[in-house]
Amino acid sequence: MAKLSEQLADLSVRAKHAEDAVSAAQKEAHDKVLVRRDQARAAATAAAEKVNRDIKSAGDSVKSAGDAAAKKWTAFQTKISNDLQSIKEGIAQKKHDLDVRHAEKHADHLEWEAGLAVDYAIAAVEQAELAVLDAMAGRMEVAKTSRA
Repeated sequence: MAKLSEQLADLSVRAKHAEDAVSAAQKEAHDKVLVRRDQARAAATAAAEKVNRDIKSAGDSVKSAGDAAAKKWTAFQTKISNDLQSIKEGIAQKKHDLDVRHAEKHADHLEWEAGLAVDYAIAAVEQAELAVLDAMAGRMEVAKTSRA
């Protein structure tokens, strides 16, 4: 069995490792969120470009019918584009609000559990310190009685 001082040093190293791991995980989680956001942005852009291509394709056939129809088609195209954007923004905002509330409750619960685990670890460290000091005092008592 390792000396108590070595065990305490190992405990300290492990606690630091846990701290570093949490710090790294926070960065990784953020990076993953950024990746997901970029993927969602690319998917949304691709979908909008497809709609735009479809509208332009239909617009080309309308333009051949004359300038008046082309102007009406352009106004219609702009209105549809604005309406779609407004709908997308509304849906995205509502989904974001729901996701944030759900994620926040879940994060609160996980933080509470982590807090309990850290408090338990602190109590264990305090108990370990007491046990080490008890052991040292016991050894000192043995040494004191041996000399007498």
